[in-house]
Amino acid sequence: MEQTSIIVAGRVFIPADDIETFIAEAQATYPIAAANPGNVLISFCVEDAAAGTVTVLEQWASQKALDRHLATPEVMALFAKWGPRMRNEVRKFDALNERDPRS
Repeated sequence: MEQTSIIVAGRVFIPADDIETFIAEAQATYPIAAANPGNVLISFCVEDAAAGTVTVLEQWASQKALDRHLATPEVMALFAKWGPRMRNEVRKFDALNERDPRS
């Protein structure tokens, strides 16, 4: 049976004055994700500090693993605090047929 990975990818836009605080708080969730056996990758990276742009990239082994992560108190608090203050253009994708991009 083929496994579907869940990819979460896109950008969030934060007020530029708040980008350092946001990125520190978002990256503080890395250990929480790492403790989830379904986490493959999680990354929040400042793309353009002056524009307040952050690139989000996550990979999860299953929807169940992602749901587990989103239900943690720390992640829920992050969304509660920053959700109203950001423009979120992050999307979720189902990924099949994983392979080397050079093949």
